[in-house]
Amino acid sequence: MQNRRKFLQTMAVASVAGMLPGAVKGSSLLSSTNKDDNALPVIISTWSHGLDANLAAMEALKGGGSVLDAVEMGVRVPEADPENASVGLGGLPDRDGHVTLDASIMGPDGGAGSVCFLEGIVHPISVARMVMEKTSHVMLAGEGALQFALENGFKTENLLTPASKKAWKDWLKEKKYEPKANWEKDPNAYHDTIGLIALDNNGDLAGACTTSGMPFKMHGRVGDSPIIGAGLFVDNEVGAATA
Repeated sequence: MQNRRKFLQTMAVASVAGMLPGAVKGSSLLSSTNKDDNALPVIISTWSHGLDANLAAMEALKGGGSVLDAVEMGVRVPEADPENASVGLGGLPDRDGHVTLDASIMGPDGGAGSVCFLEGIVHPISVARMVMEKTSHVMLAGEGALQFALENGFKTENLLTPASKKAWKDWLKEKKYEPKANWEKDPNAYHDTIGLIALDNNGDLAGACTTSGMPFKMHGRVGDSPIIGAGLFVDNEVGAATA
């Protein structure tokens, strides 16, 4: 088993580093530079706005946190960034003006938690982790997810910033709903999530995914991000993937 784990660690570093220059140009990669440990830990996330998330995740690991702590702390950064219109605070609303959030988290032991259609909570990823650790469920949705969050000390906040409200008001003038596939020349165009995966010095994996979803979506729409096995999956002996 140890030989297999060592092989997977080496392959993870090599494959991720080899991928980045071409196929996933928008992605962000952060790894150590210690050749003795095969350049572990490694943290990778989707799109350029993931770099700050990676740095926060690395700091969590350096501070003695677990790999699960790292992915949670990492994606909390864009969740709290009002300038990021695709995640958390300042996320673009649905067609009715509601900012609804989805998030999922999964650790090295196969445990997972997620929330979807959650309103008023800046950090849905932390609620998702509590779902994993404090309940016998995997997913909570809508009012149930909000009630659970409030019962566990989370505070509500208006997530609709002046900028996201203006974007919504501008959209209302034409009310065109034209979802676009993400194959444009600009890889950041129409992207609506951040996914982050971390591999620590022990070879343990964890992942997190969080989003405000498709801009101006129909009220009630939930995407793939909070779905374990679609938006995120972690198998500690094989690998991890996030959408």
